Amino acid sequence: MALAEIYPLVSSRAVARPFTYEVPDEVRVGAVVSMRFGRSAARGVVVATDVEAPAGVKTAPIEGVLYELPPALVDLALWLGDYYGSTPARALELVAPKLRARRGERRPAGQGMSGEAEPATLTAPQQRAVARVVEALEAGGAHLLLAGATGSGKTEVYLQACAAALERGKGAIVLVPEIALTPQTLGRFQARFGDRIAVLHSGLTDAERRDERERIVAGEAPVVVGARSAVFAPVPDLGLICVDEEHDASYKQESDPRYDARTVAAKRAALEGAVAVYGSATPRPESWERLERLELGGRLGAPMPSVKLVDLRHEAGYPLSAPLLAELGRIAGEGGKAILLLNRRGLAPAIHCRACGVSRRCGLCDVALTLHADARLHCHHCGHAEAVPAACPECGSAQLARIGAGTQKLETELAKHVPELQRIRLDADTAAKPGALRVALDAFAAADRVVLVGTQMVAKGHHFPGVSLAAVVDADTGLALPDFRAEERTFQLVTQLAGRSGRDAPGKVIVQTFQPDATPLRYAARHDVAGFLAEELARRGELGYPPFRHLISIVASGTDPESPERLLRELKGELSGADLLGPAPLLRLRGRHRAQLVAKTDAPRALAAAAARVLAAAAPAMRRAGVNAVVDVDPQSV
Repeated sequence: MALAEIYPLVSSRAVARPFTYEVPDEVRVGAVVSMRFGRSAARGVVVATDVEAPAGVKTAPIEGVLYELPPALVDLALWLGDYYGSTPARALELVAPKLRARRGERRPAGQGMSGEAEPATLTAPQQRAVARVVEALEAGGAHLLLAGATGSGKTEVYLQACAAALERGKGAIVLVPEIALTPQTLGRFQARFGDRIAVLHSGLTDAERRDERERIVAGEAPVVVGARSAVFAPVPDLGLICVDEEHDASYKQESDPRYDARTVAAKRAALEGAVAVYGSATPRPESWERLERLELGGRLGAPMPSVKLVDLRHEAGYPLSAPLLAELGRIAGEGGKAILLLNRRGLAPAIHCRACGVSRRCGLCDVALTLHADARLHCHHCGHAEAVPAACPECGSAQLARIGAGTQKLETELAKHVPELQRIRLDADTAAKPGALRVALDAFAAADRVVLVGTQMVAKGHHFPGVSLAAVVDADTGLALPDFRAEERTFQLVTQLAGRSGRDAPGKVIVQTFQPDATPLRYAARHDVAGFLAEELARRGELGYPPFRHLISIVASGTDPESPERLLRELKGELSGADLLGPAPLLRLRGRHRAQLVAKTDAPRALAAAAARVLAAAAPAMRRAGVNAVVDVDPQSV
């Protein structure tokens, strides 16, 4: 028997270190084992072999080997835990899932919608992009940005790049923001590669996930398509990682470890000598600044649609202005499809008392309750719901006003003003049931004189023929957020939605706003991606925001108002080598008071690791005080 260092897959920071166990001589780094840990059964991952036992330690044998991981995935996980201020065990769980025992036959993991056929020839920019990827495949890796307007042919470049990787005996991973929202992309890959595709996403059952993993490890499915967790797929001889819609915030995990799949893809490509290709019509400023660009240019086969900014300060109608109603009336008369985006659910974002000025708020969260069509007020953070009061609970007045509009209100207004149009709503409420999203997209694709109403879901990479109008009902929703990415996200959302219109016929885009001179709207109206990014990068350079410095957010929460800020003040005194802002209070959520400490740093890995060490040492005291803290490196919002 040999000795090996093994990380037990337990979440406690108090035992975030490897332990020495006896293992059979043939066990190697990457083995996932069963073992006793204290009085409990546990799984663990072997991270080193042929080690010496610490002095005075009596070692115990493992119980067995469950399966094996590629050593590169172990290295990736250990780096991830360190970089994101988590623990090695929590990071290793990402690459070493608990696999259920086999029962019955394999079932297919999901089917996409039919997509565009393979073109007879590639455009010159596509040919140059594919040639550069092939060159990088043969040279042992690169990090590339594939930039081009919606409809410029980015997906075909991914397909050709995957084919080139397969020809060289390499595997490929293709990341998409959300599988359910990109069924056409999935369909194109399945049509091109057939059974050689594996699909990984959070909607799979344990059995389906195990089946797909077995096919990947065996080499039966050398191309993996999936959401962010697919970046950890155990693909043998990985040669290519494509990150589609690389600007999408859903690539960031919002639970510990708070990893960013785009950053993890870059690290994995570097570890395995693979090529990482990041594609978007609206790249992040970080990618635009740091990566080698492969530019595809404009849309294939059709011009970009014209964009009209409607100044709501001069419009009587809301949420439907006169210019928007006129365009919808044209579709009702002549036929066609429209997509309307309003990034708020419900009927009204708030109920407001005209007498005393108080809005009805959640008792557990410091946010207004949203009125929904079920005549109840809902909190979109904790799930609390209550009946709409007949009178103001504060002053007794019956003068309760509905403020603003959500997707349900927009749907009712469409029914009143353009009843000829079929209405399909797509938001978190309608898409909650399994299969509902696919039903909605299929219905929209098949219908005429139809309008798709929804939140940002409708701006994701859909391509439906016959869409002649896309409209942003309230472009100011995102601009009002106190976040350094607010302008970037507004520009991306408007530009991405504009890309849904006029793909096969002349199209129009209407953007309703109270701020028509806002920077992101001016550039979006001109489809000027490079211009917007140049101005945004100049602004961020002056302020020391990414990509020029890294941000780290540390959020503490507790049951009393003082303890989160007190913990962060103590933590601030232990950290150095960064500009530390705060701590400052945040909105209370789910009954817990919160505070935030923000760091600007050039060494995020060292600072996150230092914060993790301090929090690990303070863990017992934090548990007694009912306080917890989360370290978020490169947060998507602050």
